[in-house]
Amino acid sequence: MRRKGREGEARENKHVRRNDSQSSRGRARGGGPERPQGKSKRVRPEEDLYELIADEEAPLLLILDCVQDPHNLGAILRTADGAGVTAVVAPKDKSASITDTVRRISVGASEHVPFIQVTNLARTMRKLQEEGVWLVGTSDAGESTLYQSKLTGPMGIVMGAEGDGMRRLTEDSCDFLIQIPMAGSVACLNVSVATAVCLYEAVRQRSLS
Repeated sequence: MRRKGREGEARENKHVRRNDSQSSRGRARGGGPERPQGKSKRVRPEEDLYELIADEEAPLLLILDCVQDPHNLGAILRTADGAGVTAVVAPKDKSASITDTVRRISVGASEHVPFIQVTNLARTMRKLQEEGVWLVGTSDAGESTLYQSKLTGPMGIVMGAEGDGMRRLTEDSCDFLIQIPMAGSVACLNVSVATAVCLYEAVRQRSLS
């Protein structure tokens, strides 16, 4: 059975997929990744991630599963900075990195938000869970909505890529899944917009706790 919440449940009790074709709410159509101009000093190594979460009682992480459009990444970093995100984590392959376009769209946020690229995202997610971070993924397979979910405490919000959403292994690595409610005829939000909705709901809940 899928996790209904975090209380009294073991991490090993994973959710059950409804349908293999279901994917993230936080998806959008976009272009391929822009090639970075050399290795950016603004991309930090994975080791820094664990130092960052150790310094905070309730870190808020943002995990991006293969977001490729630099315009989306730039907008996401701008939102992450505004929401006080501890770090943004993304895989090295099939993902946008810090480029001139990302810097421009982020309006300086790429200079301040720790951006960490990892070799194996699923493995990093497991390590974060071992460090006490709960991982919530946005997906059509989620039984609860964003506004029914508890987003306080050490938390990582996982967003899927444009078009395809989260990969299956990434989705399976989440502790639980949630949906962003959609009342209109459009099936999903742009990933940068969906990220903003999720992050600021987390900010709202944390301000009340």
